[in-house]
Amino acid sequence: MKIYFITGSQYLYGEDTLIQVESDSKKIVEFINSKIDRVTVEYAGMVKTPEEAVSLVKKVNYDDECCGMMVWCHTFSPAKMWINGLKILNKPMLHLHTQFNRELPYDEIDMDFMNLNQSAHGDREFAYIVTRLGIPRVSVAGYYQDEDTISEIKKWVDVAVAIDHSKKLKVCRFGDNMRDVAVTEGDKVEAQIKLGWQVDYYGIGDIVKEINAVTAEEVDALYAEITNLYTLKTDDVDAVKEQVKYEIALKRFLSARGYTALTTNFQDLWGLKQLFGMSIQRLMVEGYGFGAEGDWKIAALGSVFKVMAKGREGVTAFMEDYTYDLVKGEELVLGAHMLEVSPAVASTKPTIEVHPLGIGDREPPARLVFDGIEGDAIAVCLVDMGTHMRLICAEIELVKQPKAMPKLPVARLMWKLKPDFKTGAKAWLQAGGAHHTVVSTALTADDMELFAKLNGLEFIHIK
Repeated sequence: MKIYFITGSQYLYGEDTLIQVESDSKKIVEFINSKIDRVTVEYAGMVKTPEEAVSLVKKVNYDDECCGMMVWCHTFSPAKMWINGLKILNKPMLHLHTQFNRELPYDEIDMDFMNLNQSAHGDREFAYIVTRLGIPRVSVAGYYQDEDTISEIKKWVDVAVAIDHSKKLKVCRFGDNMRDVAVTEGDKVEAQIKLGWQVDYYGIGDIVKEINAVTAEEVDALYAEITNLYTLKTDDVDAVKEQVKYEIALKRFLSARGYTALTTNFQDLWGLKQLFGMSIQRLMVEGYGFGAEGDWKIAALGSVFKVMAKGREGVTAFMEDYTYDLVKGEELVLGAHMLEVSPAVASTKPTIEVHPLGIGDREPPARLVFDGIEGDAIAVCLVDMGTHMRLICAEIELVKQPKAMPKLPVARLMWKLKPDFKTGAKAWLQAGGAHHTVVSTALTADDMELFAKLNGLEFIHIK
């Protein structure tokens, strides 16, 4: 992936100044490239006329490898000439408010120096027209070689790459939403318009057909690999191999059609012996976004946020608030799901277990069981408010479970709400937050706010 770097200037100052502007711009680009490795920053050119603004923004828009543009005004750059270009921009923008020189040459400064190095002047002009046009962007202010400036650029790059992924994202729904549930519903057309998500439906028979085509040899090979990774804690090998078969079929089906997120529903199980369990858990580790009970919004967020977090320390996973421990002053949330918790959040080596499940009216499904990790995290959901979409982000602390849970045969996380249980829980309820979330120890509330801003989403932060 690449980011195009565009510099603002004008013809007023003469050819020598423009040569210097281009030279300085390329040196800034070279330095930024030496500090980031997720994308390549390319100097795209200089805007000196309205025609150049349109041409360079088209270059940004139409290059499939480009996920955004960075703009800096070295000299004054009259903003009316940017209007037609900015009006067609459809990718994320970062406005870098810096200058080539760190210090003023007090003994030598003259008007030639002032005309060349006037980002303090030119960037304000540029920022005005971007604000006037209502274009969301990130503004980074500071010397371009400073660590904090580079850090802010990196965060924007992560979000820009994630937005690029979001615009190409395809979500596969096996079956519909769980019946009578409200929060997992939403306007799929609006989601595609605003976020780029293509959300498609397939009958459960479509995946059953793929499952039935999986060979015993394929199952045996993957079974051997899986039982080397995890501790086998069941004698029901057939049940485990059934999940192995589901994993092979799901991955084949999704890969062939370009899907990076999926949903299932325990009310749509025609032709299946088990609910999807270990198969979904393992797909999530490979990077697929998942939403239970047809929750396509969470499935999509999971896929997008995993791309955003790539290269960072920490994990990102599907989760559900399930039940509480309400000991006064020590309140905890127990997060889990019937089966589908990603082993990415495991603090212990997962065990493969088979237990009856009182939902779905199918054979006991195989699943991975483990205790969860500790650390600071965020829990995020996206809800459709009818008039707009709202991204809700709560800061939480993942904690070690106080006692063993020998009779709970599913994977789980436990966490504390911030700033405290009453405040955090009430704020989530008042915001209309969902029971399904994406939990991440790699991403922060700042990342979520930036994602919401660049996508035109309402943002609520609970901390």
